[in-house]
Amino acid sequence: MFITLEGLDGSGKTTQFTLLVEWLRGHGRDVLALREPGGTEIGERVREVLHDHKHADMDARAELLLYCASRAQLVAARILPHLASGGVVICDRFADSTLAYQGYGRGLEIGFLRQLLDFATRGRWPDLTLFFDIDAATSLQRRAGGGEWNRMDAESEAFYRRVEAGYRALMAGDPARWARIDAAQSREAVQAAIRARINQALVASGR
Repeated sequence: MFITLEGLDGSGKTTQFTLLVEWLRGHGRDVLALREPGGTEIGERVREVLHDHKHADMDARAELLLYCASRAQLVAARILPHLASGGVVICDRFADSTLAYQGYGRGLEIGFLRQLLDFATRGRWPDLTLFFDIDAATSLQRRAGGGEWNRMDAESEAFYRRVEAGYRALMAGDPARWARIDAAQSREAVQAAIRARINQALVASGR
């Protein structure tokens, strides 16, 4: 099974990602834990370029292609082989981030992005995507409180409102794949909601 976590930064997604991976491994699952961009030597190098504040003038198309390059390598080198072996892949962000950020946020054409993403991912989309739901204003407040502050974090609240709206449009367009997680709850309540949804998906798939 291929499971991804999506949402605005500051939603608690990365903290919950770690707890989720530990829980699944504790139940005997062969879990490959990945992040985007990154997850391979090439991908980590691309991540450094994408997040560096020195590249504040990066063109939206260059940004898009860098994310897709990192993703193509990740799918080929790590995701597909692990799924083929019967394992579970958990990825902190995937192709939906490109649709939300570069599509809805930057204004690049969604139809073209879907074609490009199908090419980069070899048509392999997640089986389940968890959306950590907080609003753009709360996201910015949380990130201002500390932690990594990269090039993408410097975007305006208006940009993040467009990204938030994009995520909601993506969920509405494919409700069977997406599961909304209320990220305003306590850490324990969020993790409980995640586990319940994943258990449901695993039972439904017979895994």
